[in-house]
Amino acid sequence: MKPVMWLLTIAAIAVAVYGLVRWRRRRAELARASEQRTAAFMAEMMAAATPKVAPPVDAAALAKQRLLLDAAAKAGEAGEPVLSIQLYARLLARYPESAFAAQARDAVEAQKKNLPKA
Repeated sequence: MKPVMWLLTIAAIAVAVYGLVRWRRRRAELARASEQRTAAFMAEMMAAATPKVAPPVDAAALAKQRLLLDAAAKAGEAGEPVLSIQLYARLLARYPESAFAAQARDAVEAQKKNLPKA
């Protein structure tokens, strides 16, 4: 009977040690994952906080932007709000950081009011 009790005691201790080791490993994994998430978040915030410098604008690209803007404005004046919105969208898709981007977004909102009601 004594050997059985000793075996049960040793088994209970082994199970307790095994559980403790597994708990510590899991806790270390969670801590590592938390640190990685924090580092990624901080990197994202630092990237957002750094001022974005606009790339140099060459005259040809500026002329293309101006041409798209003028074409979209004339389409809107001609009573073609759908074409106007498409041209503004093309301008914003090709040149999202354009000097005309804010003006194009405002014009799109104005042209959406002119769309025929379906």
